Amino acid sequence: MIFDLLTIFPEMVRGFLNQGVVAQARANGKIKVGIWNLRDFARGPHDRVDDRPYGGGPGMVMKPGPFYRGVRAIRAGRGGGRVILLSSRGELIDQDTFRRLSEEDNLILLAGRYEGVDERVLEVCDERLSLGNFVLSGGEIPAAAIIDGVSRLVEGVLGNEDSAETDSYQRGDMLGHPQYTRPREFEGMEVPEVLLSGNHARIDEFRRRQALRATRELRPDLLEED
Repeated sequence: MIFDLLTIFPEMVRGFLNQGVVAQARANGKIKVGIWNLRDFARGPHDRVDDRPYGGGPGMVMKPGPFYRGVRAIRAGRGGGRVILLSSRGELIDQDTFRRLSEEDNLILLAGRYEGVDERVLEVCDERLSLGNFVLSGGEIPAAAIIDGVSRLVEGVLGNEDSAETDSYQRGDMLGHPQYTRPREFEGMEVPEVLLSGNHARIDEFRRRQALRATRELRPDLLEED
């Protein structure tokens, strides 16, 4: 699985890529990540990637040219790739999104900034996605979320493949069950006895009921029928 990120702040995501599951997946060759500086695809003496909006208004808008040249260069080197613009105007990301994207060979992620990108950038994109109903300063954080979430679903990335299967949202619209570890007793709070029983059928049923209870209490919207 290959991820390519086109951004004006390459260093913003390098630290994330060098830690945890993503770093291990890169080291093991399960995924590859290319970080591309959008300014390298700008033209002119000042490497301008933005300009004032037509029609007036506050802030600056990112120009289409650097994105087009960057995407074309990446696709030429990779032999293709699905292009995704990270935008607050995009479709909301959920676990189904990660599952769908994990079936791709190469994702090219475009991180916008300022007041947004020139609308014509959409012509070089396959889709646009949003992390939620809020506004961030740029697309780097949503891009990092996609890299992390999709990488977990790539075969061989997680040491225990069951880890992904028991995540929240992975098995339908349901939160994950509560987790416990040592010590058995902590400040008067004890681990539920059933988890110490060794009876896997009882443990599975307990976890299923606890997951349903958590979903009802914390995210009842996930259980609402159309």
